Amino acid sequence: MKIVVCVKQIPDPADPGSLDPDTKTLKRDVKLIIDESDSYGVEMALQLVDAAGGGSVHLVSMVPNREVSGLRTALAMGADSATLISDEALAGSDALTTAKVLARAIERAEPDLVLAATESTDGYTGVVPAQVAELLGLPSVTFAKEVAVSGGTATVRRQTEAGYDLVECPLPALVSVTAGVVEPRYPSFRGIMAAKKKPVDQLGIADLGLEPGQVGWAGGGQEIVDVAAAPARESGEIVTDEGDAHERVVAFLDELKVL
Repeated sequence: MKIVVCVKQIPDPADPGSLDPDTKTLKRDVKLIIDESDSYGVEMALQLVDAAGGGSVHLVSMVPNREVSGLRTALAMGADSATLISDEALAGSDALTTAKVLARAIERAEPDLVLAATESTDGYTGVVPAQVAELLGLPSVTFAKEVAVSGGTATVRRQTEAGYDLVECPLPALVSVTAGVVEPRYPSFRGIMAAKKKPVDQLGIADLGLEPGQVGWAGGGQEIVDVAAAPARESGEIVTDEGDAHERVVAFLDELKVL
Protein backbone atom coordinates (compact mmCIF):
# COMPACT_ATOMS: atom_id res chain seq x y z
CA MET A 1 0.00 0.00 0.00
CA LYS A 2 1.30 3.43 -0.94
CA ILE A 3 0.11 6.42 1.06
CA VAL A 4 0.73 10.04 0.13
CA VAL A 5 0.59 12.64 2.90
CA CYS A 6 0.20 16.34 2.14
CA VAL A 7 2.66 18.21 4.36
CA LYS A 8 2.72 21.97 4.73
CA GLN A 9 5.83 23.70 6.00
CA ILE A 10 5.12 26.91 7.90
CA PRO A 11 7.05 29.58 9.82
CA ASP A 12 7.52 28.59 13.46
CA PRO A 13 4.45 29.89 15.36
CA ALA A 14 6.73 30.49 18.36
CA ASP A 15 8.64 33.09 16.34
CA PRO A 16 6.49 36.17 15.59
CA GLY A 17 6.24 36.58 11.84
CA SER A 18 6.18 39.76 9.81
CA LEU A 19 4.59 40.93 6.58
CA ASP A 20 6.46 41.74 3.41
CA PRO A 21 5.79 45.48 2.83
CA ASP A 22 5.66 44.97 -0.95
CA THR A 23 3.44 41.89 -1.27
CA LYS A 24 1.62 42.37 2.07
CA THR A 25 1.93 38.64 2.69
CA LEU A 26 3.65 36.66 5.43
CA LYS A 27 7.42 36.49 4.99
CA ARG A 28 8.46 32.89 4.40
CA ASP A 29 12.17 33.41 3.78
CA VAL A 30 12.85 31.85 7.18
CA LYS A 31 13.41 28.35 8.45
CA LEU A 32 10.16 26.47 8.16
CA ILE A 33 8.83 23.63 10.30
CA ILE A 34 6.24 20.94 9.66
CA ASP A 35 2.71 22.12 10.40
CA GLU A 36 1.64 20.34 13.58
CA SER A 37 -1.69 19.50 11.94
CA ASP A 38 0.13 17.51 9.25
CA SER A 39 2.19 15.52 11.76
CA TYR A 40 -1.00 13.64 12.65
CA GLY A 41 -1.45 12.61 9.03
CA VAL A 42 2.15 11.40 8.85
CA GLU A 43 1.73 9.34 12.01
CA MET A 44 -1.56 7.85 10.82
CA ALA A 45 0.03 6.88 7.50
CA LEU A 46 2.93 5.16 9.27
CA GLN A 47 0.52 3.22 11.48
CA LEU A 48 -1.61 2.16 8.49
CA VAL A 49 1.45 0.89 6.62
CA ASP A 50 2.54 -1.07 9.69
CA ALA A 51 -0.95 -2.55 10.08
CA ALA A 52 -0.95 -3.57 6.40
CA GLY A 53 2.32 -5.43 6.86
CA GLY A 54 4.20 -3.25 4.43
CA GLY A 55 4.02 -0.34 2.03
CA SER A 56 5.43 3.14 1.75
CA VAL A 57 4.67 6.67 2.90
CA HIS A 58 5.39 9.47 0.43
CA LEU A 59 5.21 13.17 1.31
CA VAL A 60 4.12 16.01 -0.97
CA SER A 61 4.85 19.62 -0.05
CA MET A 62 4.56 22.97 -1.85
CA VAL A 63 6.92 25.52 -0.37
CA PRO A 64 9.04 28.59 -1.25
CA ASN A 65 12.83 28.66 -1.42
CA ARG A 66 13.13 24.85 -1.73
CA GLU A 67 12.90 24.60 2.07
CA VAL A 68 13.15 21.00 3.28
CA SER A 69 13.57 21.29 7.06
CA GLY A 70 9.94 20.44 7.78
CA LEU A 71 10.00 17.57 5.31
CA ARG A 72 13.13 16.18 6.96
CA THR A 73 11.26 16.03 10.26
CA ALA A 74 8.51 13.94 8.65
CA LEU A 75 11.09 11.75 6.93
CA ALA A 76 12.84 11.27 10.27
CA MET A 77 9.51 10.10 11.73
CA GLY A 78 9.60 7.24 9.23
CA ALA A 79 8.24 8.44 5.88
CA ASP A 80 10.13 6.93 2.93
CA SER A 81 10.37 9.70 0.35
CA ALA A 82 9.08 13.12 -0.61
CA THR A 83 8.19 15.42 -3.48
CA LEU A 84 8.98 19.11 -3.02
CA ILE A 85 7.30 21.62 -5.32
CA SER A 86 9.07 24.97 -5.23
CA ASP A 87 8.95 27.72 -7.84
CA GLU A 88 9.07 31.51 -7.65
CA ALA A 89 5.95 31.62 -9.82
CA LEU A 90 3.93 29.99 -7.02
CA ALA A 91 4.12 33.06 -4.76
CA GLY A 92 0.62 34.36 -4.04
CA SER A 93 -1.20 31.14 -4.93
CA ASP A 94 -4.67 30.85 -3.44
CA ALA A 95 -6.26 27.67 -2.05
CA LEU A 96 -7.55 26.39 -5.40
CA THR A 97 -4.24 27.00 -7.16
CA THR A 98 -2.45 25.20 -4.32
CA ALA A 99 -4.84 22.28 -4.73
CA LYS A 100 -4.14 22.11 -8.47
CA VAL A 101 -0.39 21.98 -7.87
CA LEU A 102 -0.68 19.34 -5.14
CA ALA A 103 -3.08 17.26 -7.22
CA ARG A 104 -0.65 17.05 -10.13
CA ALA A 105 2.21 16.05 -7.83
CA ILE A 106 0.05 13.45 -6.04
CA GLU A 107 -1.11 12.01 -9.36
CA ARG A 108 2.50 11.27 -10.30
CA ALA A 109 2.88 9.14 -7.15
CA GLU A 110 -0.16 6.91 -7.95
CA PRO A 111 -1.14 6.38 -4.28
CA ASP A 112 -3.71 4.01 -2.82
CA LEU A 113 -4.62 6.57 -0.16
CA VAL A 114 -4.03 10.30 0.34
CA LEU A 115 -4.02 11.82 3.82
CA ALA A 116 -4.16 15.52 4.66
CA ALA A 117 -4.86 17.72 7.65
CA THR A 118 -8.32 19.20 7.95
CA GLU A 119 -6.77 22.68 7.66
CA SER A 120 -3.41 24.34 8.01
CA THR A 121 -2.58 26.39 11.09
CA ASP A 122 -1.40 29.39 9.08
CA GLY A 123 -4.24 29.57 6.57
CA TYR A 124 -7.32 27.93 8.09
CA THR A 125 -9.18 27.76 4.76
CA GLY A 126 -10.08 24.09 5.28
CA VAL A 127 -10.91 23.63 1.58
CA VAL A 128 -7.71 22.33 -0.02
CA PRO A 129 -8.19 18.59 0.77
CA ALA A 130 -11.68 18.50 -0.78
CA GLN A 131 -10.44 20.47 -3.79
CA VAL A 132 -7.55 18.05 -4.33
CA ALA A 133 -9.96 15.09 -4.15
CA GLU A 134 -12.28 16.70 -6.70
CA LEU A 135 -9.41 17.44 -9.09
CA LEU A 136 -8.19 13.84 -8.83
CA GLY A 137 -11.68 12.38 -9.05
CA LEU A 138 -11.32 10.64 -5.69
CA PRO A 139 -13.83 10.00 -2.89
CA SER A 140 -13.30 12.50 -0.07
CA VAL A 141 -13.89 11.82 3.62
CA THR A 142 -13.34 14.69 6.04
CA PHE A 143 -12.77 15.08 9.80
CA ALA A 144 -11.46 11.54 10.24
CA LYS A 145 -10.69 10.52 13.81
CA GLU A 146 -9.90 6.89 12.94
CA VAL A 147 -8.96 5.19 9.66
CA ALA A 148 -8.66 1.50 8.79
CA VAL A 149 -7.88 -0.06 5.41
CA SER A 150 -8.85 -3.57 4.35
CA GLY A 151 -9.44 -5.22 0.99
CA GLY A 152 -9.35 -2.06 -1.06
CA THR A 153 -11.77 -0.23 1.23
CA ALA A 154 -11.17 2.54 3.75
CA THR A 155 -13.34 2.59 6.86
CA VAL A 156 -13.41 5.97 8.56
CA ARG A 157 -14.88 7.18 11.82
CA ARG A 158 -15.79 10.72 10.87
CA GLN A 159 -16.07 13.18 13.75
CA THR A 160 -19.32 15.12 14.08
CA GLU A 161 -20.81 17.43 16.68
CA ALA A 162 -23.01 14.59 17.95
CA GLY A 163 -20.36 11.83 17.91
CA TYR A 164 -19.13 10.17 14.74
CA ASP A 165 -20.29 8.74 11.40
CA LEU A 166 -18.98 5.41 10.14
CA VAL A 167 -18.04 5.86 6.48
CA GLU A 168 -16.77 3.27 4.00
CA CYS A 169 -15.32 4.21 0.62
CA PRO A 170 -13.30 2.46 -2.09
CA LEU A 171 -9.63 3.16 -2.60
CA PRO A 172 -7.96 5.25 -3.84
CA ALA A 173 -9.47 8.00 -1.71
CA LEU A 174 -8.50 11.19 0.09
CA VAL A 175 -9.07 11.43 3.84
CA SER A 176 -8.49 14.55 5.93
CA VAL A 177 -7.70 13.87 9.60
CA THR A 178 -8.40 15.97 12.65
CA ALA A 179 -5.74 17.09 15.11
CA GLY A 180 -5.13 14.84 18.09
CA VAL A 181 -6.36 11.60 16.49
CA VAL A 182 -3.00 9.93 17.09
CA GLU A 183 0.14 10.77 19.02
CA PRO A 184 2.89 11.69 16.54
CA ARG A 185 6.15 9.92 17.30
CA TYR A 186 9.31 11.85 18.03
CA PRO A 187 12.06 11.36 15.44
CA SER A 188 14.86 9.22 16.84
CA PHE A 189 18.52 10.07 16.31
CA ARG A 190 18.75 7.13 13.93
CA GLY A 191 15.70 8.42 12.07
CA ILE A 192 17.17 11.92 11.81
CA MET A 193 20.39 10.58 10.32
CA ALA A 194 18.49 8.30 7.92
CA ALA A 195 16.27 11.18 6.77
CA LYS A 196 19.28 12.96 5.28
CA LYS A 197 19.66 10.16 2.73
CA LYS A 198 16.01 9.66 1.81
CA PRO A 199 15.03 10.82 -1.69
CA VAL A 200 13.39 14.22 -2.10
CA ASP A 201 12.25 14.86 -5.67
CA GLN A 202 12.30 18.61 -6.34
CA LEU A 203 9.89 19.90 -9.00
CA GLY A 204 8.96 23.21 -10.55
CA ILE A 205 5.68 24.14 -12.20
CA ALA A 206 6.99 23.16 -15.65
CA ASP A 207 7.55 19.62 -14.38
CA LEU A 208 3.84 19.49 -13.52
CA GLY A 209 2.71 20.82 -16.88
CA LEU A 210 1.76 24.24 -15.51
CA GLU A 211 2.58 27.72 -16.76
CA PRO A 212 3.28 30.91 -14.75
CA GLY A 213 -0.07 32.42 -15.70
CA GLN A 214 -1.90 29.48 -14.11
CA VAL A 215 -0.38 29.84 -10.63
CA GLY A 216 0.63 32.49 -8.14
CA TRP A 217 -1.04 35.89 -8.10
CA ALA A 218 -2.04 35.51 -11.75
CA GLY A 219 -3.64 32.11 -11.22
CA GLY A 220 -5.50 33.22 -8.11
CA GLY A 221 -6.79 36.40 -9.71
CA GLN A 222 -6.43 38.27 -6.47
CA GLU A 223 -4.48 41.17 -5.01
CA ILE A 224 -3.94 42.34 -1.44
CA VAL A 225 -4.38 46.09 -1.59
CA ASP A 226 -4.11 47.00 2.07
CA VAL A 227 -3.34 45.54 5.49
CA ALA A 228 -4.31 47.43 8.65
CA ALA A 229 -3.83 46.71 12.32
CA ALA A 230 -6.89 45.53 14.19
CA PRO A 231 -8.49 48.30 16.22
CA ALA A 232 -7.58 48.32 19.89
CA ARG A 233 -10.22 46.77 22.11
CA GLU A 234 -12.00 49.37 24.18
CA SER A 235 -12.22 48.90 27.91
CA GLY A 236 -15.48 47.48 29.18
CA GLU A 237 -17.93 49.03 31.57
CA ILE A 238 -17.58 48.10 35.24
CA VAL A 239 -20.88 47.73 37.06
CA THR A 240 -20.70 48.26 40.81
CA ASP A 241 -23.54 46.50 42.55
CA GLU A 242 -25.46 48.98 44.68
CA GLY A 243 -28.59 46.90 44.70
CA ASP A 244 -29.55 47.64 41.11
CA ALA A 245 -26.76 45.84 39.22
CA HIS A 246 -29.16 43.26 37.79
CA GLU A 247 -31.32 46.00 36.33
CA ARG A 248 -28.33 47.66 34.69
CA VAL A 249 -27.14 44.32 33.22
CA VAL A 250 -30.61 43.60 31.83
CA ALA A 251 -30.80 47.10 30.34
CA PHE A 252 -27.39 46.64 28.76
CA LEU A 253 -28.40 43.30 27.18
CA ASP A 254 -31.65 44.84 25.99
CA GLU A 255 -29.71 47.63 24.33
CA LEU A 256 -27.65 45.02 22.48
CA LYS A 257 -30.94 43.35 21.47
CA VAL A 258 -29.79 40.11 23.08
CA LEU A 259 -33.02 39.82 25.05
